[in-house]
Amino acid sequence: MSEKFDVIVIGSGPGGYVAAIRAAQLGLKTACVEKWVNKDGKTVNGGTCLNVGCIPSKALLDSSWKYHEAKDSLDVHGIDTGKVKIDVKKMIERKDGVVKQMSGGISGLFMANKVTSIEGTGKLLAGKKVEVTDKDGKSTTYEADNVILASGSVPVNIPPAPVDNKIIVDSTGALEFTSVPKRLGVIGAGVIGLELGSVWGRLGADVVVLEALDNFLSIMDQQIAKESQKIFKKQGLDIRLSCRVTGTEVKGKEVVVTYQDKDGKEQKETFDKLIVCVGRRPYTEGLLSEDAGVKMDERGFIYVNDLCMTSAPGVWAVGDVVRGPMLAHKASEEGVVVAERIAGQKPMMNYDVIPNVIYTHPEIAAVGRTEEQVKADGEPYNVGVFPFVASGRAVAANDTSGMVKIIAHAETDRVLGAHIVGPSAADLVQQVAIAMEFGSSAEDIGMTVFGHPTLSETVKEAALAVNGHAIHIANRKKRKK
Repeated sequence: MSEKFDVIVIGSGPGGYVAAIRAAQLGLKTACVEKWVNKDGKTVNGGTCLNVGCIPSKALLDSSWKYHEAKDSLDVHGIDTGKVKIDVKKMIERKDGVVKQMSGGISGLFMANKVTSIEGTGKLLAGKKVEVTDKDGKSTTYEADNVILASGSVPVNIPPAPVDNKIIVDSTGALEFTSVPKRLGVIGAGVIGLELGSVWGRLGADVVVLEALDNFLSIMDQQIAKESQKIFKKQGLDIRLSCRVTGTEVKGKEVVVTYQDKDGKEQKETFDKLIVCVGRRPYTEGLLSEDAGVKMDERGFIYVNDLCMTSAPGVWAVGDVVRGPMLAHKASEEGVVVAERIAGQKPMMNYDVIPNVIYTHPEIAAVGRTEEQVKADGEPYNVGVFPFVASGRAVAANDTSGMVKIIAHAETDRVLGAHIVGPSAADLVQQVAIAMEFGSSAEDIGMTVFGHPTLSETVKEAALAVNGHAIHIANRKKRKK
């Protein structure tokens, strides 16, 4: 038997590396196992989020938006850039540099906090033992008092569109295009599909998004979803709902996609590239031995209770591999909670206040319940909406698409949810998340002094509008009961 640890974490994504760092900060002897190997053949930390997810996609989103602004939006400010070109290879190299920098940052944090990095594939055995197999096939078994499973998730594949990562790619392959496809197909109008479609659409691709569901962004507040769909249409994204892909055929350097439209008629489209992004599934292949004692549900998620404890004593699981939204920040907070629980503290996580963001432009962000959910729950509520076109800061920036929507309980005025499509929505919604964490009312937000002129004032005005007190728009007259 090799070295023994207080805590061994399997996986160094946002859930795993944060759990490892926090455990080490609390004085626990901690190791983190990671098998991810980059293009250079080097084991790197950060998981999907850092290597092929959140971070690289944001790098491309920012680069493509700057190109779009320089090409199409700066003339209104009196700026003439002349002919604007995009060097896709250089853009991808910058993205890779960002990933390398962030991954190196985690390694530095591990060293600073005395977390032991173990390279290889981790497998949980019975009795809280972890078998790690390195790249050469050599296995070493470690023992721990506690094991945290943080193996993350992988893209879902669908039989009608088998990924070859040449013509038909998944979300990872879509980050590696060396040129802008003339015609780009995207299967799935969710977070990943919209973000990647936006990147390549800004750079000149004709983008068609095929979505099987009838409603656009069905998990989001539908008023915000409909407004977002209008904005994307103006931007040139061809989003087709109720379209079920039934087959694909690669012909040379093109792919022919067959799908059923909303009327059940067979349609065909030809693309230079096709991105398949229909969701993600928990990644547990080779993670558990048969006698590990960890139970899984029918969808392949590891079963945990509210504190992220599995069915095996001393074994915990966090992030995409367990129930709840597949969000990096949710995974990180679960990692902190588990580390502190192991150390004897009593933290709890509030799953009702987890922000969700789509990093298009404008951004779409939400926290709490949608109007549809509140209505279905039968609770009385009031709604306040404030458009960015009425914000002096947004007008000055020539960035006025979208709105802020706040929902509050009609009797207690407690904020139940906030939904935003507009500039800096990701940062603005966090203000409401903080307020909700402290049980604030819409009046509390409305009475807070906000700087002027700022985009943040849209949050204040939406909160004021909940009770008909908005200053910078005409308030809706309340319906007589």
